[in-house]
Amino acid sequence: MAVTILAIESSCDDTSAAVIRDGYVLSNLIAGQEIHRSYGGVVPELASRAHQANIVPVADQAIKRAGVRLEEISAVAFTRGPGLLGSLLVGTSFAKGFALAREIPLIEVNHLQAHVLVHFILHEGREARIPEFPFLCLLVSGGHTQIILLTSHLEMKILGNTIDDAAGEAFDKCGKVMGLPYPAGPGIDMLASVGNKKAFAFSKPSIKGIDFSFSGLKTNFLYFLRDRLKEDPDFIAKNKPDLCASLQHTIISILVSKLVKASTETGIREIGIAGGVSANSGLREAVELEAEKRKWNLFLPELGYTTDNAAMIGITGYYKYLRKEFTGQDVAPLARI
Repeated sequence: MAVTILAIESSCDDTSAAVIRDGYVLSNLIAGQEIHRSYGGVVPELASRAHQANIVPVADQAIKRAGVRLEEISAVAFTRGPGLLGSLLVGTSFAKGFALAREIPLIEVNHLQAHVLVHFILHEGREARIPEFPFLCLLVSGGHTQIILLTSHLEMKILGNTIDDAAGEAFDKCGKVMGLPYPAGPGIDMLASVGNKKAFAFSKPSIKGIDFSFSGLKTNFLYFLRDRLKEDPDFIAKNKPDLCASLQHTIISILVSKLVKASTETGIREIGIAGGVSANSGLREAVELEAEKRKWNLFLPELGYTTDNAAMIGITGYYKYLRKEFTGQDVAPLARI
């Protein structure tokens, strides 16, 4: 019998629902929240209210577009955390109510684990290309920067982690200083494409092992601009593409160097990237160059799967369903896991 998973993702400001059947995505809908742009970041209270308005119509449309009947849904998977507690509460409550009404299993999913498993999503009509185990994945987003070792779909070990800020946060905070709208990552990527990445040199942390650090880079970038603006108030406006290119080059160099180190130390050549920053064109190009040089079997996520989406929750839920890893109705969301 086919296993059909209704998946719900509501960890931050995107309300998403998807339907996954036997590992194949049948639908994947996302409702964003533009209101946060005017605040320069996600406002938790506004996010949770928007989720309340979006969750029912998004889930309804995901089921209809998938062409499945309610009685065909085997289980409901939802993001338990990490994320914004108010946002998670909306998704968790909906999933619990749906599962209770339909008398089907409830499956909790770790948001970070799900980002990595986007590489195992299947599509009808396409040749399946999925990683073999063991598999190394660089997870890089606004809130997390990690290198994760997978020995199976659900067995993961963090080999490297950020000791302070995430790479995505560095992009956003530095972009904000330059006057770029939130989220700043896409804007920096666009401007970097026409800038000189060697125009300015910014500090790289000296962190042992495979861990990351980006707080020092943020501070160095801030002080650099402060000093230059004293000399020329129009310095940012005159040099924005070069600033973006140099900043992006520095962040990518840090990320790729640690990924290379992890691959060298483990001997693993099945390599992937995931998370919001994995959409960055500079990062994708850099890892492709390393893959060619080092004979990696490289996996880059589709751009639609780099941001928060329910399909990644669904594929994780599918593998947990196969192992009968269900949760009870007393489950509560967790801001941190």
